[in-house]
Amino acid sequence: MALILGIESSCDETAAAVIDSNGETLAARIVAQRIASQDEMHRPYGGVVPEIAARAHVEVLGPMIGQVLADAGLTLDDMDAIAATAGPGLIGGVMVGLVTGKALAMAADKPLIAINHLEGHALSPRLAEPSLAYPYLLLLVSGGHCQILEVRGLGDYRRLATTIDDALGEAFDKTAKILGLGYPGGPAVERLAREGDAKAVPLPRPLVGSGEPHFSFAGLKSAVMRAKQAGTHRNADIAASFQQAALDCVIDRTRIALGACGPVTALVVAGGVAANAALRGALEELASGAGLPLIAPPPKLCTDNAAMIGWAGAERLAMGYSDALDVAARPRWPLDANAAPVRGAGVKG
Repeated sequence: MALILGIESSCDETAAAVIDSNGETLAARIVAQRIASQDEMHRPYGGVVPEIAARAHVEVLGPMIGQVLADAGLTLDDMDAIAATAGPGLIGGVMVGLVTGKALAMAADKPLIAINHLEGHALSPRLAEPSLAYPYLLLLVSGGHCQILEVRGLGDYRRLATTIDDALGEAFDKTAKILGLGYPGGPAVERLAREGDAKAVPLPRPLVGSGEPHFSFAGLKSAVMRAKQAGTHRNADIAASFQQAALDCVIDRTRIALGACGPVTALVVAGGVAANAALRGALEELASGAGLPLIAPPPKLCTDNAAMIGWAGAERLAMGYSDALDVAARPRWPLDANAAPVRGAGVKG
């Protein structure tokens, strides 16, 4: 058995967890985990303020690790490795978690495993569903990322699609801001959409029907702004129409990716937006039509958390991987470094 301490601080959630894994079967259980949200700190600004996020991580992370170890009834000496997010993300927050992981690894003489935050999301369905086998098709949707990847094995990813502009979670958050729903926006839009008519507001479906596999949500976001400014639609109808348009885009793009990838064992969705029930329902129907199961982590493992970082560390430790203590924090860290640049993509692409 291997005990892994996971640390996550890439954005606006501070998290620590202890994972207990079997190195032969990679079955795992979450022994203990804690997550501290920063929603109240960022709500007045309508989004994450990097400096505030980094300072909050500094204040919370050390005591939280002690609490998680106490919850597990274990000590740092009991750990077999320390896994910490090393990127991508807000660089200040990433540095807080990674430096903490380095200090603990050095003090306790334990291996350090630097984790790609995106790999944590990509592998998290295997934590929730131990029978999930490679290769699988992954839809990764969060506030900062929107990608479709063929997950062939640990560290072996082929990107099939990415966003040209906004990520899906970012589009949800900006729609919430336009509608005055507050922060975080994704859950608020989903709740309001249940009260609206998804056909009431004509909104575009960017790239739907095109052979290009990528995503684009900036035009949809702008159309939501115009619908709100027109003053002729209920907020609930705008929310419902936006959500349906976004889902239509996601399903169309994912259908193309299913046709472009090789044989896969499952369609998998991960990331914060994977908690959206309407998205899960639409993907369930798509997967069923393709003769595949839909695998999605439980909502608590969709948002940023340290259990997925610990699990990615467990998978890497089982393969004999570890990192030097001088490993650098990385604000950008693609899973598929060989993916071709996207036509028309800016910095966000």
